[in-house]
Amino acid sequence: MTGPGFDLERVRGDFPLLRQEVRGRPLVYLDSAATGQKPQAVLDALTRYYTHDNANVHRGVHILSERSTQAYEDARETVRRFLNAKDAREIVFVRGTTEAINLVAATYGRKQVGPGDEVLISAMEHHSNIVPWQMVCDAAGAKLRVIPVDDRGELKMDAVDALLTERTRLLAITHVSNALGSINPIKELVAKAHAKNIPVLVDGAQSVTHFQVDVQELDCDFFAFSGHKLFGPTGIGVLYGKLAMLEAMPPYQGGGDMILSVTMEKTVYNRVPHRFEAGTPDMAGAVGLAAAIRYLEGVGLSAIAQHDQWLLAYATQALSAVPGLKLVGTAPKKTGVLSFTLEDVHPHDVGTILDQEGICIRTGHHCAQPLMQRFGVAATVRASLALYNTPQDVDALVKGLLKVREVFA
Repeated sequence: MTGPGFDLERVRGDFPLLRQEVRGRPLVYLDSAATGQKPQAVLDALTRYYTHDNANVHRGVHILSERSTQAYEDARETVRRFLNAKDAREIVFVRGTTEAINLVAATYGRKQVGPGDEVLISAMEHHSNIVPWQMVCDAAGAKLRVIPVDDRGELKMDAVDALLTERTRLLAITHVSNALGSINPIKELVAKAHAKNIPVLVDGAQSVTHFQVDVQELDCDFFAFSGHKLFGPTGIGVLYGKLAMLEAMPPYQGGGDMILSVTMEKTVYNRVPHRFEAGTPDMAGAVGLAAAIRYLEGVGLSAIAQHDQWLLAYATQALSAVPGLKLVGTAPKKTGVLSFTLEDVHPHDVGTILDQEGICIRTGHHCAQPLMQRFGVAATVRASLALYNTPQDVDALVKGLLKVREVFA
């Protein structure tokens, strides 16, 4: 059974894609860390928007533009409430976590990072929180420093104080590792960084799907996440930034909607957050993201978190019974991500055989190649859990892995 107040059967019924069969078997979807499936409430919101309200925002005086603008800005307020940001102006709509991080790198990073400076990240970062900072450091003549990870997949916190120096201009850190599931102590890291007046960016792509996030409690300066991982549409994401930080940053892109006035001699930029939202935004995406947030709040974020932990414990124990299986990432504080290797079987071969059984998992380096190198593997198999997954899904995975062993015996 799951946690109290969580109706797993009802929740699963809210996701129409999960009802299908693939390859003659019921679909088992265990790849939500890559992208989440969409509840009917999100699909309905998208259809309703395009059917009744579709028009460009902020520019028209006709009724459709007014309705579209209202829906778009209402979505911003929904995200503000979801993250417990102080002000809706602190919510910038972007395409996803990757663009959010690149926005900060291209504005705050290139303005603040100079020769001899440092940017601090960790060894468990997604490439999206490595490459932009490499680019900034290369352009500025700065250095990228890295917090190491121990054998369980936890940050070596005793190394953090020494790595936060008078040359550190930013700490960019993941909240939850997409490849390990490890939950990092963000509040403690922020306190350490702020004690030395160092701002902190948090990659929250994997955390918002599993538990409640309060950016005021974390006290981070930036927080980024993607709509598609939060069971919303693709192509929409969020950058939260403290208002004072955003107001001090130059624009990211030039074009429409990010201006107040333009002459051939000079452009006056728009106010925050519109300064960072050049061009026609993804209005429907914002509406769909708001619908996803309302859906999750209706289910109950605490109930979802309890289900996540219950199913993670069930899956961890179940996988331990598979001969030759080795978990990669065993931190005591983690979410529903299970990465593993299976003796001498290549992860891609594991994934191919599981696919024939109707089981969707992820194989590869998970856009975390430095982390794979840290653990001495080229790739892992990753099963990632979400609110709609069941113990039967886990049982099917175990049965599929036993078949893999038979094939390669």
